[in-house]
Amino acid sequence: MKGTSSPRFPRKNLFFIILISIAMLGLAMIPSSQQETASHVERKFKIGKPYPIDIATASATPLSGKDKTDELIWKKHVIESGESLAIAFDNIGLDGKILHSLINTDANTKQLERLRPGNILQFGFNKEGKLVELRQPRNHLETLIVRHDGSTFSSEMDKKEIETHINFSHATIKTSFWSAADKAGLTANQIMEIAALFGWDIDFALDIRAGDKFEVLFEQHYLDGYPVDRGEILAATFTNMGQTFTAVRNNDGKYYDKDGLAMRKAFLRSPVNFRYVSSNFNPRRLHPVTGKVKPHRGTDYVAPVGTPIWAAGDGVVLESAYNKYNGNYVFIKHSAKYVTKYLHLTKRMVKKGQRVKQGDTVGTLGGTGRVTGPHLHYEFLVNGQHKNPRTVDLPQANSLSGNEQVTFKKQAKQQLDHIQQLGKLVVNNDILLN
Repeated sequence: MKGTSSPRFPRKNLFFIILISIAMLGLAMIPSSQQETASHVERKFKIGKPYPIDIATASATPLSGKDKTDELIWKKHVIESGESLAIAFDNIGLDGKILHSLINTDANTKQLERLRPGNILQFGFNKEGKLVELRQPRNHLETLIVRHDGSTFSSEMDKKEIETHINFSHATIKTSFWSAADKAGLTANQIMEIAALFGWDIDFALDIRAGDKFEVLFEQHYLDGYPVDRGEILAATFTNMGQTFTAVRNNDGKYYDKDGLAMRKAFLRSPVNFRYVSSNFNPRRLHPVTGKVKPHRGTDYVAPVGTPIWAAGDGVVLESAYNKYNGNYVFIKHSAKYVTKYLHLTKRMVKKGQRVKQGDTVGTLGGTGRVTGPHLHYEFLVNGQHKNPRTVDLPQANSLSGNEQVTFKKQAKQQLDHIQQLGKLVVNNDILLN
């Protein structure tokens, strides 16, 4: 027996169904005019011009809260000399009850009691005249924000992120180091720091010559795309009278030369901020008072009376006394090998047996004893023998060793290579990095 079969479409109908299906599929594949415009029209942008990003309104999350910051009415108040926070609030029209509640919110708001003249307060009020927000910029990075939700206050510290970039500066000295460094765009603090770094090896008052040069790699801080201040000096080179000195900052915050030897020495080269040297170390000097040949076993530094005199290194005060030749004087013993002497002081500020650190003030410059004018007579003795304080080899402070030294030397090479590359770039292209 034959089975039943399904009904068949006439061939003509089947042909039309297939034709319609193909047509519909073709229409579906043709892009709309909007889609075609979006996919084929290429937008052109200009470098440096800001362009908005289109965000669908429906996808944006609305700000929460009844009183939005951009809807507030703001009043700015600058703290004046002698003005308390209570007076400031009163001047704005806020009573002591609000002040008391706001101040006692937390540790951040407590600091508002210690405002200084020139500090700024920004008060945000709603349309009903009620305080909703208080802003107090602490510095260019931090702003204290205090908000009121209708019943209580809460605070937060808004902190801006600083971006740090590497910058470079260099110069060849024509007249003075300060002038060259200033023209190279270095700040006063950076100039002093460079002088302090290399001051252990270079006498910046006497040794600088025209043609000396320096190169500095340092951090530049940016806030919102604008330079705000300088960070640490990362590496520097200084060429003085043909000899090049290097200084590289280590992770411990201290500076070493390219081999890991400490820049800091166990002794200051000069124990006073002097104007000039009136008399150098001279074994056969003619004494200016007696007229006789007598060795001048130290260096005479001239500076204003009262200028602080510093301990050249760590040690113990051996003598602190007065006699008619030395005037007020201080002797310091540094281990068993070294002794430093400071003569003709106006005042002595240490006592015999007292321990001192490098840089401590031991007295003030004067003109006591047998002298022709105010100055510091400074002597440096090694194993009991007088040495020229300006040229004696100064012992190093603690230097790097072992794995720490190996790691540092790799880091130092990278930094100094970077300086060399930037130096060539600047010279070849006649540009200054900013």
